[in-house]
Amino acid sequence: MSDKNGRFKIITLAAVVCLCLGVVIAEAMAHAANSDGKGPEKIEINGGKRGVIPFPHRAHQERLGDCNRCHSLFPKEHQALKNLKEAGKLSRKQVMNKLCIKCHKAEKRAGKPSGPTTCSKCHVRK
Repeated sequence: MSDKNGRFKIITLAAVVCLCLGVVIAEAMAHAANSDGKGPEKIEINGGKRGVIPFPHRAHQERLGDCNRCHSLFPKEHQALKNLKEAGKLSRKQVMNKLCIKCHKAEKRAGKPSGPTTCSKCHVRK
């Protein structure tokens, strides 16, 4: 009986170690896939009733250079905008009005290539 308990404990311990090791390996692989620190190339942002917003994240990073121009308003994490909206810490159009359109219009006024300045140019209905 004691021998069975000992084997059970060893098997249980081995299973826990494998599970923990699997989590560590998965996190390391996810970090390695993004080790350049640039984040994803493209992001799809939920634009509510108006449709999805395909956001060229990498192109913005390369053009702007300073991540804080956007990320001063929200953290660098997956689903940050959605989570902040759900927590009531970010209004529905806050990012679009304070960051996106404002920056695009400023670039356009400066005679530089700019992104869309109207809602329908970003939101894509599927």
